[in-house]
Amino acid sequence: MSALLFELLVPQPGSPRSARRDRVADAVAVAVAAAYGAVMVPLGDATQPGAAIPWQVDVAIGALCVLGLLARRRRPLGVALALLPFGAVSVMATGAVTVALFTVAIRYGGATVAWLGAANVATAAGYFLLQHDPPFPLWVDLLLRSVVTVAAVGWGLFVQAYRRLTQSLRDHAARLEAEQHLRVEQARLTERTRIAREMHDVLAHRLSLISLHAGALEVRTDAGPQETAAAAGAIRSSAHAALQELRAVVGALRQGTASRPEPPQPGLGDLPELLGTARAAGMTVGYTCHVPVDGPAVLLGRTVYRFVQEGLTNARKHAQGAPVQVLIDGGPGDGLRVTVTNPCTGAGRPAVAGAGLGLVGLRERVALAGGRVEHGTDGGTFRLQAWLPWPA
Repeated sequence: MSALLFELLVPQPGSPRSARRDRVADAVAVAVAAAYGAVMVPLGDATQPGAAIPWQVDVAIGALCVLGLLARRRRPLGVALALLPFGAVSVMATGAVTVALFTVAIRYGGATVAWLGAANVATAAGYFLLQHDPPFPLWVDLLLRSVVTVAAVGWGLFVQAYRRLTQSLRDHAARLEAEQHLRVEQARLTERTRIAREMHDVLAHRLSLISLHAGALEVRTDAGPQETAAAAGAIRSSAHAALQELRAVVGALRQGTASRPEPPQPGLGDLPELLGTARAAGMTVGYTCHVPVDGPAVLLGRTVYRFVQEGLTNARKHAQGAPVQVLIDGGPGDGLRVTVTNPCTGAGRPAVAGAGLGLVGLRERVALAGGRVEHGTDGGTFRLQAWLPWPA
C-alpha cells in the first residue's frame, strides 16, 4: 500500500504519463487527507459538547482545506502556510495539513520543514486551549500531533533524497552514454587520421616518382625512343601502384569493410626494395644499416620505413638530382637512429600548397612511437634525423 501511495503521490516528472499521474496523485492526496481527517473527527472528540467549534463547522473547514490541496503542486509552501492555522480549530483539517507538510518536505530543505513541523505541533496546543472541557491531557495531543508530523516530514524527506538519487543516476547514465559516443567518434577520427597519414606516405612517394620521370621527359627533348619508353613505363607502373593504393584506402573507408584484414604493412626489411625503386627512378641513394632487419619491433620497423620514405620524397622535391644518404644505427637500450641527408642544391621545384605537411605527419608518427624528429641545414647539407626508443 505504501509503495502504491509513493508512486501515486510522487510521480516522476517528464515521463510520458506524468500528466495523468499528476491527476491521480492529486486525487489520492485529497482522498488520504479526507480519510485521515474523517477518522480523527470522532477520535479527537470533535463531536463532543466541549469542542472548540461545532463538528459540522469543523468538517466544513476541513473539507475546504482538503480542496486547497489541489494547489499544492504549484504552491507547496504557500498552501502549507495557509492551512497551518486551521489545525488549531479544526480536527478535520489536520489531514490536509499533514499532506501539505509532506509536499513541502519533498521540495524544500530541512530548516523550512522543521519550522513548519514545529508550528503544526504548536497548533495542537491552540486546539487544546480552545476546548471547554478537554477529554485528554495536553501532552497526549502534542504527542499524537508530533508523531504524525514526524512521519509525514520524514517520508517527504526520504522521497526528496530518492528523487535526487534517481536523478543523479540518470545524469550519470547520460554522461556515460555521451562519453561512450565521444570515445567512438574519437576512435573514428583517430582511424581516419591514421588512414590519411598512410595515404600521404604511400601516394606522395608514388606521385613524386611520376613527377620525377615526367620532369625528365620534359627536360630531355632529345631523348631516344628507348629512354622515352622506359620513362613512360616507369610512369605507368608508378601510376598503377598509386591507383591500387588509393583503391585500398578508399575501400577501407567504405561502410561495411572495417572488418576486412589490412594488407601487410612495410617494415625495416622492405627498405632495400624502396631504395631500389628510388634508384630505378634516377636517384642516387646510399644506404648503410648497422642493425639486424629482424631486431626492432614491427611498429618500430614500420616507423623507420615511413621515415625513410618521406625523406626520399622530400629529397626528390627540394634537391632533385642530389645524392641521398640513408643511415640506420643504434641498438637495444640505446635507441634507433635514422638519418637521411642530401646536399642543399636549391634545384627543387617552387613550393606548392600543402608543402611541409609531410614533415608534420612524420613528426606526429614518430612522436606516437615515443621518439623525436630533428631537421635542419648544416654546412650546405640538409639533415633529417629521428631517434626512436628501442627497449633492451
